[in-house]
Formats: sequence, structure tokens, C-alpha cells
Amino acid sequence: MPLPSFGPNRRLPTARFCLSETHRIRVMIVDDHAMVRSGLRAFLEVYDDLEFAGEARDGREAVELCSEMLPDVILMDLVMPDMDGATATQAIRVSHPGIQVIALTSFKEQHLIQNALKAGAIGYLFKNVSADELASAIRAAHAGRPTLAPEVTEALIKASVREPKGDNLKPKLSDRELEVLAAMADGLTNREISHKLFISYSTVKFHVSNILSKMGVRTRTEAVAMALQNDLVE
Repeated sequence: MPLPSFGPNRRLPTARFCLSETHRIRVMIVDDHAMVRSGLRAFLEVYDDLEFAGEARDGREAVELCSEMLPDVILMDLVMPDMDGATATQAIRVSHPGIQVIALTSFKEQHLIQNALKAGAIGYLFKNVSADELASAIRAAHAGRPTLAPEVTEALIKASVREPKGDNLKPKLSDRELEVLAAMADGLTNREISHKLFISYSTVKFHVSNILSKMGVRTRTEAVAMALQNDLVE
């Protein structure tokens, strides 16, 4: 199994992102190929704000080690023996809702994308992503913002065209919920939405919960994808 290419230049950047060690984002790597884990660990060492928290060889081991390693973000392969990445993601998100998961895989199949997002993954990227893009996705995930590869967005749109789900969504959502949804699509966290719309943090959480329920989805990432697919937000 070759090392992740991290984009066309196939080089790790020399620039370093400076941040206090106390604010480092702890990242766990889950992949069944040792060379991939080694390459990702080397990538993490380049950035001062990212810290290697540990690794697992499959989904089951990742679930077992999460309580011990306590990562902030997990880079999760999807196709692995014993327990696949989507199943592991769902188990981790249930037991540790504060841990964010980015699916990092070589596979573009639609069912894998949908399963990962439904399981609670906040991002879906491919292993040819550049190092800087992956680092940005980790920071975004830690802040609660989703990152999807362009191919993933395209696949979700195609699925929506074949099976429209949002034709009647707009009448179900209140004007305030549409405002919150638009802010979610802009990548804002609940705290940032609270400041932007001049409403309390608890009110934002209430609106987000209602939006997910009315749209019939489980995660913010799914809600944003569906909103974009159905022109609910720009």
C-alpha cells in the first residue's frame, strides 16, 4: 500500500503553523495499513498545532482505544477488516460525542459516503488530498465545521437528483431555522451562529436540533448537503 500522496507535489510542506502546545489538536489515525499510518504520523509532526494521539489498525481497536487516547479528531479509513470505519465512527460518536471523525479513504462509492456521513463523520476526504488541505480539514473538524471533497458533494447531489428528499422541506422550516441553516452552510459553529444572529447559544442548539429532525438527518453535514442540493440556502 503506497503512502498517501498528499496532493500532486507529493511533498510535505516546510512551513509550520505555530500555536501554543496547550492548544494542540490531538489526532488519532485509524488505518489497516502500517505504511499509511506511518505517513500520516509524519504529516502530523510538520504542524505545531497538531499532535499525534495514537493509532489503531481497525475500527474495533479504534473504539476500544478511544477512551484511553482521548483524541480530538480521528482520521478514519473506511474499508478495514473486523469492523469497518462507518461502524466504528457511529460507535465512537455515541460514546464520545465530542470526538470528531474525518473519513480518509481511497474509495468514492456512494454507499460508503452516505454510510460514513450517517454514522456521524464530519468530513470525507480522499488520500490524495494535499497536506495543507488535510490540516485545514482537521482544524475545521475540531471547530465543528464539515469538510467534504468536491467529488463527495457531487455524489450527494447526484443521489438527491435520483431520489429527491427535500422538495417540501422549505415550508417545514421557520424563517429563523432557515437563517440558522444558512449559517451552518457557511461553516459557522453554534457559538458563532449565536453571535451572528444575536440569539443565545441554547436557542441555537434548539434550532439545530429542530432542523435535523425536520430534514430527517442525523448530522449537520447531512443537513448542509441536503440544503445545498435542494436550494434551501445559497
